[in-house]
Amino acid sequence: MCGIVGIVSNQSVSKRLIEGLTRLEYRGYDSAGIAVINGQGIKRRRAPGKIINLQHVLDDSPIDGTCGIAHTRWATHGKPNMENAHPHQAGNVAIVHNGIIENFKPLREELARKGHVFATQTDSEVIAHLIQYFLDKAMDEESAFLACVERLEGAYAVAALIGKDNQTLFAARHGSPLVVGFGEGEMFVGSDAFALAPFTKRVLYLEEGDSAVVKIDDVCVRDKSGEEVTREIMTASISAVMAEKGNYRHFMEKEIHEQPEALARTIAAYMDPETNLPLLGDAAPFLRDAERLVAIACGTAYLAASVGKYWFEGLAGVHVETDIASEFRYRTPALPKKNGTALFISQSGETADTLAAMRYCNRAGLDTIGVLNAPESSIARETNAIMRTLAGPEIGVASTKAFTAQLAVLAMGAIGMAHLRGSLSQADTQIHLMALETLPELAQQALTVKAQCEAIAPILATAKQSFFIGRGVYYPLALEGALKLKEITYLPAEGYAAGELKHGPIALIEDGTPVVVIAPTDALIEKTISNVEEVAARGAKVIAITDEAGAEQFKDSTKDIIILPDMPGLTGPIISAIPLQFLAYFTALKLGTNLDQPRNLAKSVTVE
Repeated sequence: MCGIVGIVSNQSVSKRLIEGLTRLEYRGYDSAGIAVINGQGIKRRRAPGKIINLQHVLDDSPIDGTCGIAHTRWATHGKPNMENAHPHQAGNVAIVHNGIIENFKPLREELARKGHVFATQTDSEVIAHLIQYFLDKAMDEESAFLACVERLEGAYAVAALIGKDNQTLFAARHGSPLVVGFGEGEMFVGSDAFALAPFTKRVLYLEEGDSAVVKIDDVCVRDKSGEEVTREIMTASISAVMAEKGNYRHFMEKEIHEQPEALARTIAAYMDPETNLPLLGDAAPFLRDAERLVAIACGTAYLAASVGKYWFEGLAGVHVETDIASEFRYRTPALPKKNGTALFISQSGETADTLAAMRYCNRAGLDTIGVLNAPESSIARETNAIMRTLAGPEIGVASTKAFTAQLAVLAMGAIGMAHLRGSLSQADTQIHLMALETLPELAQQALTVKAQCEAIAPILATAKQSFFIGRGVYYPLALEGALKLKEITYLPAEGYAAGELKHGPIALIEDGTPVVVIAPTDALIEKTISNVEEVAARGAKVIAITDEAGAEQFKDSTKDIIILPDMPGLTGPIISAIPLQFLAYFTALKLGTNLDQPRNLAKSVTVE
C-alpha cells in the first residue's frame, strides 16, 4: 500500500527521501513525490509511475531542504497521474497520507463553500486544506494539525509540513501504521521500520489515535485524548542487507531460496530443546482451553489458515472455522460464548480487514492470537498473544517464504494444541515434531526442481486458462497455486477441490488445458488419480507435483511430473508450495511482467 517517509535534519534530505521511498517500493504504488521546506516555503516534485520517473523530474528541476516528506501512492480515489500524486499542498501546508478518508466529500464541500479550491480527485487533498483552514483561523501549527485530525473519519497515517521555514514534522495515525525514528541530530517518520533501516534502527511505534510533533532532536507524542504520553523506544530487528537482491534477478526469486533458512528459524523458535516438545509461549493457555477456533485472514494468509484447519481438526479434534476477514467483519458471525479463540494471520500485522476483524473479536470477548511476521505491528500489540513467523523481511508482493513460515507455525500450533489437550501422546507428538525438524532440509531439496519448473512454465504461459487441483490438505494449496499464477502473470487460473471437477469445472477442460495437480502420496491419492484420468481423457495437459511413490502412479497420465522428496507428517503442504512458486515465477519471467511489483497489487493492504 502507499508509503510515507519524512526527515527533519541538520543536513539535506532530498536524496535520502528518495532512498527511503525506494525501500517502500515493495508495498506497491503508481506515483511518487516529495516536498521540502527550504527557507523559501514548501517546494514539491511529483511524477506518475515508478520512482525513477520522480528522480528524472528532480534531475531536471532539483529541490532540497533540511525538512521534508515523501510518498509512494497506490490509487484509491482519483486516477494514478501526476495531479493526484502526493504530497498534496494547500497554502503553507503539504501532506502525505496513507489510507482512506471516509468523510472527505462533506469536508470538501464545506471547505469549497469557504473558498478553498481543490486541484485533485483525491480524498487526501482535503487534509491539507483543512489544516490551512484552521491556520487561517489564527491557530498555531500543532493546534491546526490536531483540529484537522479530529475531523477525519476513516483510516489514515498522515505526515505534514506546515509553514514557510519550520523544522518540524507533524504526524498522526488511525488504522494505518506509522513509525518515528531517532537519529543523531535528525529524526524520521515512516510507514514502517523497514523504510527507515538505512538511517536508524531506534524507533517508536505510534499507537492507534496517536499524533506526534517531530523536531530535529525530539518528539512529543499525544494520545487520542490529546494527553502527552511516552511510547517505548525500541530497536527494530530489520536488517538493511536483507532488502538487497544480491545475485538474484528478483526479490521473489531470492525469497523462494530463503525458505530453508526461514523455516529453520521458525521451527527452532517453537521447539523446547530440553523436552523435544512444542513451545507455544503465551499462546499455549488460549489453545489449550479453546473449545472452538476461528481463523481469520486475507489472500495467501487465508489459504494458510485453510491448511491449518485440517491440522487443528485432525490432530487436536477442535472445530475450526476459517473466514475471509473482509467478509467476517460485515456479517453477524456466531462466535463462541466462552472458551473461543480467534487466530489472525497476517504477514504485516497491519492488514486493514484483518485488524478490524481482530478488534471485533476483542470486543466480543474472544481470546485472540496473532500469527505474524511483524512483532511490532498493530495486530501484535492488540492481541492477547502472538505466534511469530520468522521469515524476515519479504519484499516481493507475491508471498513465498512468509506463506511457508505461516504454515510451519500453524503446524506447530496444531501439534502443540493436540499435546496440551491430550489428543496426542508424548511419543506421537515427538514423531510429528521430528518430521517438522526436517523442513529446512526438505525445502533445500525441493529447490532442485527449479530447472524443471522453468522447463514447464511455457505450457502455462501459452494457455488461455489453467487449473490447479488437490484433495484434502492439498486443496488450499491448489487455490494458492492458482493465486500465485494470477498475481504475477495476470493469466486466468482457478483452483478446485479435485472431487468438485465433475460438478461443473470439467466443462472448461479442452485439448491442451494445463491442469496442475498437487498430490504427494497420502490416503487420497487414488481418488486424485481418478480425477486426473478424467481430465486427461478430455485432452488436459497434466502437470503433477508429487513424490517418488506418487510419480509411479502418474506415469500413465503425464510426463510432466515434478518429484519432491518424501515428506513425513505435516510437511507435505509446506514443501509442495515451493514448486507452485517456481511455476508462477518462471511463467511471469517468460511473459515479462513486473514480478516483484505486479500491477494493481500492494504488499500490505492497509485500506479496505
